[in-house]
Amino acid sequence: MDEVVESHLQELRRGTIVLASLEILRRPGYGYRLLETLDAAGFAVDANTLYPLLRRLEKQQLLTSEWNTDEARPRKYYTTSAEGARLAEALRADWARLGDAIDGLDNQVKE
Repeated sequence: MDEVVESHLQELRRGTIVLASLEILRRPGYGYRLLETLDAAGFAVDANTLYPLLRRLEKQQLLTSEWNTDEARPRKYYTTSAEGARLAEALRADWARLGDAIDGLDNQVKE
């Protein structure tokens, strides 16, 4: 794919990964499972992007975390905080508004 197109697609996806992660993590989940869930849903993201994002969202208090040491391999479980849920709702509403605006542009061009 053309480098310019790929760059713009990556920029567009960046915000969608935040929204998708906040939505998925309304139920507690660990990083690798989130990576698999995002991939299965069609959100291409690699671990080198996701883990720093999780740390940033936690630092911004949009996620909370807790270590689970019950299993042989300790895992850090993340959960969307109340503030994160509010952000997800705002992002979702804006996403819908932008989608409608793009659809409106399509209609204007066709007239």
